[in-house]
Amino acid sequence: MICKYRAGAMLALGCALLDAATAAEGDAALASVTVLGHYDNAIGTTDAASQGTVTANLIANRPALRTGELLEFVPGMIVTQHSGDGKANQYFLRGFNLDHGTDFATWVDGVPVNMRSNAHGQGYSDLNFLIPELVQRIDYKKGSYFADEGDFSSAGAAHIRLSDQLKQGIASLTMGSYGYQRGVLADSFAAADGTLLYGLELSRNNGPWQTPEQVRKYSATLRYSHGDAQDGYSITAMAYRNRWNATDQVPLRAVQSGLINRFGGIDPSDGGNTARTSLAWNMHRRDSDRITEASAYLLHSSLDLYSNFTYLLNDPVNGDQFQQSERRTVGGASASQAWLSQIGGIDMRNKLGVETRYDHIAPIGLYATAARQRLSTVREDRVDEASLGLYAENTSYWTPSLRSIAGLRYDAYRFKVNDDRASAHKFSPKLSLILGPWRDTEYFINYGAGFHSNDARGVTGPAPAPPLVGTRGAELGVRSSWLPGLQSSFSLWTLDIDSELVYAGDSGQTEASRASRRTGVEWSNHYIAAPWLLFDLDLSASRARYRDSDPAGNYVPEALNKVASFGVTVKDIGRWFGGLELRYFGQRPLIEDNSIRSAATTLAYGRIGYQLSHRTRLTLDGFNLFNRRASDIDYLYTSRLAGESAEGVSDVHFHPVEPRTLRLTLSHNF
Repeated sequence: MICKYRAGAMLALGCALLDAATAAEGDAALASVTVLGHYDNAIGTTDAASQGTVTANLIANRPALRTGELLEFVPGMIVTQHSGDGKANQYFLRGFNLDHGTDFATWVDGVPVNMRSNAHGQGYSDLNFLIPELVQRIDYKKGSYFADEGDFSSAGAAHIRLSDQLKQGIASLTMGSYGYQRGVLADSFAAADGTLLYGLELSRNNGPWQTPEQVRKYSATLRYSHGDAQDGYSITAMAYRNRWNATDQVPLRAVQSGLINRFGGIDPSDGGNTARTSLAWNMHRRDSDRITEASAYLLHSSLDLYSNFTYLLNDPVNGDQFQQSERRTVGGASASQAWLSQIGGIDMRNKLGVETRYDHIAPIGLYATAARQRLSTVREDRVDEASLGLYAENTSYWTPSLRSIAGLRYDAYRFKVNDDRASAHKFSPKLSLILGPWRDTEYFINYGAGFHSNDARGVTGPAPAPPLVGTRGAELGVRSSWLPGLQSSFSLWTLDIDSELVYAGDSGQTEASRASRRTGVEWSNHYIAAPWLLFDLDLSASRARYRDSDPAGNYVPEALNKVASFGVTVKDIGRWFGGLELRYFGQRPLIEDNSIRSAATTLAYGRIGYQLSHRTRLTLDGFNLFNRRASDIDYLYTSRLAGESAEGVSDVHFHPVEPRTLRLTLSHNF
């Protein structure tokens, strides 16, 4: 049987096809790992050293300032914000300033989060609709080596899985600094031969800003699930609405001159509102010789952003504020089937899959505004974008300690902007070799081509940009559990991209630039020192350069260089529990010649909690514990303040991290 080669992986991917009882044992083993270690044991279960799973226990035991910081559980990921807390976060990983999600694909139970041809930025990924208490696990991958990952996944992908059932109901209330309030109510119960789960979240926040954010956020989830691990399905409905004021990045000179303080803004009418509703269906069926999975979804979203990054540079009378607006409906589906076979005495696992997606965006517009009132229409379009992805993957088990994974993906796109049309297609080959395990250590060689799509408005018309921008990546990695309780992985990687997307302050969007190359190294460690004590240490460094030389310089602006994070989680010390996190976000070049760089940012988060009773606990979370005066983000571009010359001033524009912030949560299980 194939299981003798790779019991852990085949338990998740193949052994369930052969023996339902074996699968049940695997579920029990996974539960044990979840309870004791927060991380799944990855030996024999992954296809790259930089792939892994984070379980709900760790998510619940670490404080998060924002919902989007869920993605910081991906080793090496940095999540920041340069605007109000209703806007998608800013993401950094593997030498990329990913902007709001380009080149990192995010999914929630089979529904894509990345919004292509978005009003604000390509691949816009807003996770604020998610209720963290309902997350069951996060499966992450880094690199372009996986046939089942398509658009936006060159740097990596995260699949966030929701729970079908809660062990206990949850009622929690949080009060914090600067007017922060949050309430959550969630539970699950038997209904119609299945399980019905609901979750509700309501939050308010003003933040430390001179212009209060006045965040008003509402999230709701309703999920029905039926069946078991062998044969089942779920139907999930989600709804979300948010409105806020924004203090965007501000020019350093305005703070240094005393015009504003660190938490002040230039245009107090910046901000926005957004909404999202979705309905998703997922099914799985596992029998004696195959696994079949399918999903379908329909979502509707709206977004209105009001931003003023250059102030009086372009319009000295009314100011430079603009509105980015869209109304979007998205439908999509996917299906895959995996089965076991044997050719010439070689055991194999084969997989075929198909994905389709259609976006209808009408209208999508850019408007000149003043104090959120429209003055003129810069551009307004009707966009239709359709895609089809097909993939095939073969895993061959040559010996008990050698397997190969060969995959091929084909993607086809059609773009329509008003009456202009374009189309494109791309093949993406993948190949991996995995050796081991020997003494609880595995070795990985990975290669893969990938891509990201460009905004439909840029690929149609008289001077079109490339519709699909190709990437090529490779990785050498090792993963080991040689020490009981320790999971450690190390990887060397490289990634080429045919067209860099860089932030342009005058438009508030990313714009296509030159081809680039990134190389880097990552080292991740998770150590269970005792049942009550967990340590995490993640280190990464990368180098990003344009591939074609230019006198202006070859550094990629905003490219992430160094990241380090260290965490300690403590539980069951009598009635006490807690943790500490340190996060280092390294310097970045702000201009191609590297003459101006951002400052590094080091932050500390902490938690201390007390179990009042078996079902009730009190938790105090602290953010930026040392009250560092640091930046969430830095940009270099030209803006003009009142009284300055018409050509404006090139300056660093920064968004400060929030000062020391405390939040007290009372939670009760029922």
